[in-house]
Amino acid sequence: MNQPYNSPATDACAACPVHHTANLRKLGVNMDEWDYVVALAGNPNTGKSTVFNALTGLRQHTGNWPGKTVTRAEGGFLYAGKQYKLVDLPGTYSLLSTSLDEEVARDFILFGQPDVTVIVVDATRLERNLNLVLQVLEITDRAVVCLNLMDEARRHRLQVDARTLARDLGVPVVPTAARQGEGLPLLLQMISEVASGQTVCRPRRLRRQPPQLKRAVEELVARIEAVFPRLPNARWVALRLLDGDERIAEAVRRGELGDLARSAPPMADSDMLIPLEVAQ
Repeated sequence: MNQPYNSPATDACAACPVHHTANLRKLGVNMDEWDYVVALAGNPNTGKSTVFNALTGLRQHTGNWPGKTVTRAEGGFLYAGKQYKLVDLPGTYSLLSTSLDEEVARDFILFGQPDVTVIVVDATRLERNLNLVLQVLEITDRAVVCLNLMDEARRHRLQVDARTLARDLGVPVVPTAARQGEGLPLLLQMISEVASGQTVCRPRRLRRQPPQLKRAVEELVARIEAVFPRLPNARWVALRLLDGDERIAEAVRRGELGDLARSAPPMADSDMLIPLEVAQ
């Protein structure tokens, strides 16, 4: 059976960053001296902050998202000669935008288009965490699942087949125990390979849609793109509108989809610590 990912990139542009620089700047993230931007997502209590600190060192910048009361943390690391900015998204159980935290996380992945989204999951509560994983994979095909807390899973005599999970999800899955540094070198490698296009993900998604839904989505996407011609992920926006997402609908009514947040100066990078390259 063919692997759903880890195929060599055939397009010369596959190694180019895919992030949306203008939208990232509106979201308060400055990419002037960085090659790639990586989003760190996950449910609360999955060890996401531990992964963030392990990858960036204990020094990072913190502040609020522009126009929001939600805290944002940024860090950076150097790997294989490239500089990566890591943005720690609010811990959330869903991207369906029923809370401000969910809205912030969703908008960053949807409109900022990070080069890689690392989804941290708890290996001892995998079923609960997969809801967020599948929602992220509907938005982006550049993702790595960080199967964290493997030490706790072993302590509870739980076995997780990371290889089968990667095959079923269509993206790399890296077992880690971030508190002990276990698995982090491979996590860095997978982030690098997905960001550069060396590894091409093929997330498992619903391929067949009812004809009525497909037609409605296509018509709505055309209307959205006519009003917001440079809007990324217009199809996902259309699906959320059809699902009755009031926050998205209000943004459309106000003409604010193309202006995701009030313009604000990005946090300065002058004091950000970039750790030495790790296990290349």
